[in-house]
Amino acid sequence: MQSMVADGQVALAVSGEGPPLVLLHSLLADATSFDRVAPGLGRDFRILIPDLPGFGGSAPAPGGLEAVADRVAQAVREAADGQPAAGLGNGYGGFVLLLCALRHPGLFDRLVLADCGACFPEPGREAFRGMARAAGEKGLAAIADTAMRRLFAPAFQDAHPNLMAERRAAFLRTDPAVFQAACAALAGLDLRGRLSELRVPVLVLVGEHDEATPPAMGRELAAGLPEATFVMVPDCAHVPQLQSPEAFETEVRAFLQGQAARR
Repeated sequence: MQSMVADGQVALAVSGEGPPLVLLHSLLADATSFDRVAPGLGRDFRILIPDLPGFGGSAPAPGGLEAVADRVAQAVREAADGQPAAGLGNGYGGFVLLLCALRHPGLFDRLVLADCGACFPEPGREAFRGMARAAGEKGLAAIADTAMRRLFAPAFQDAHPNLMAERRAAFLRTDPAVFQAACAALAGLDLRGRLSELRVPVLVLVGEHDEATPPAMGRELAAGLPEATFVMVPDCAHVPQLQSPEAFETEVRAFLQGQAARR
């Protein structure tokens, strides 16, 4: 795996051979959350994994989620040498990807939106407001348990203590100010009125036990898109690429290759 910095501001890990596939990570995780699926997908795609703005080696992008999406779009355009890419976003990365595709038509030719949606219901909005307040008042350590519960079901946490320690450490490396800004953006986001604009095939994929973005949000997202397939991954929560990497990779590969064959 190689490293590059696109647009002078976005750090990316690059691996594999083939057409470009961009992987965008969750708010509660980081780019390493794709470590279990990137090698397999890299047999058919050139994998581009950015640190989202404000995470890892990427500079923050003040100005809300639109600014984040525009920064990512510019980096993808450079890293993919101007050719259309396939895109996969998990959680927060899925919202960023969806907004990228809406604001920059032609940048992506296929999308996988994993455990995200177009708009949170009020309880979800309030959860983000609460996490932002707690992070600002007490620091990220005060909400680490909440963050882990939103990523993984309790039984999975109990069965994988080493992975949980790794994921908790990754979460605690997040810049609190970036986390608070992202929570505020997600609490106010509503893209339902724009979904009909998206003219590329989409796989909407969600973990069966996702507490952060429940399956109902994924179903609503798929129903609002002109060309979407909905798939639920059993026995998973918010990050199926960590919990069931083989099932996740199988669904993603089948969709991406199937769409490529149709072109």
